[in-house]
Amino acid sequence: MKLLTVNVGRPKAVDYTDAAGGVTGIDKRPAEGVVRVADPGPKGRGASGLAGDAVCDLRHHGGTDQAVYAFAREDLDRWEKELGRPLTNGSFGENLTTSGLDVSGARIGERWRIGSTLVLEVTSGRIPCRTFASWLGEKGWVKRFTQDCAPGAYLRVIEPGGIRAGDPVEIVHRPDHDVTVVLSFRAGTAERTLLPQVLAAGEALHPKQLKDAREYVAKHGGAPVPAAGRAVARTADGLA
Repeated sequence: MKLLTVNVGRPKAVDYTDAAGGVTGIDKRPAEGVVRVADPGPKGRGASGLAGDAVCDLRHHGGTDQAVYAFAREDLDRWEKELGRPLTNGSFGENLTTSGLDVSGARIGERWRIGSTLVLEVTSGRIPCRTFASWLGEKGWVKRFTQDCAPGAYLRVIEPGGIRAGDPVEIVHRPDHDVTVVLSFRAGTAERTLLPQVLAAGEALHPKQLKDAREYVAKHGGAPVPAAGRAVARTADGLA
């Protein structure tokens, strides 16, 4: 398991975002050398966890629990075949393009060490938005991406550090529950009835989903039920 590239974006004016100033940082490009990664601070004030990376819409992106976004090269390769076009590392707006790591199959609260010092913790999947769809220019992209159910992972910074392309990735902690990024994503999008299951991940969940899941259980009654294994079985190049 390794890090193929570390990707950062600069603010760019576009006509398809409603972020303040009409700018977006979704156009991520591989960075040269070491990139420092640290907790950017609370949502609404903190932006990206990566030095030199722009997050322009602080209402929906950035902050402690979405400090870093990772996506598997294997999933980019699948999309290349489906869309019939090349997708360079960073094409999906991801900060980290990985190889050999089942990013969407990771468990909420799972921790990765990248390089010698950086430790990140998985919090949630990426919910597709209008800016993402417009950036790719693919018809019905939000629906297609959601149905594919391989959203990549948002992560918070547990221990800051510097990383660069080629660094090894090691899973240093895997929780004993079975709440994966895929299950969390499904519960947060089209299958809200799964929300009680994600509570098995506890405080490691993204705070918004934790709140949503608790409110769902309070409204509909019943106790949270344990997640039973991987939510979705996916087969892709290098993933299972």
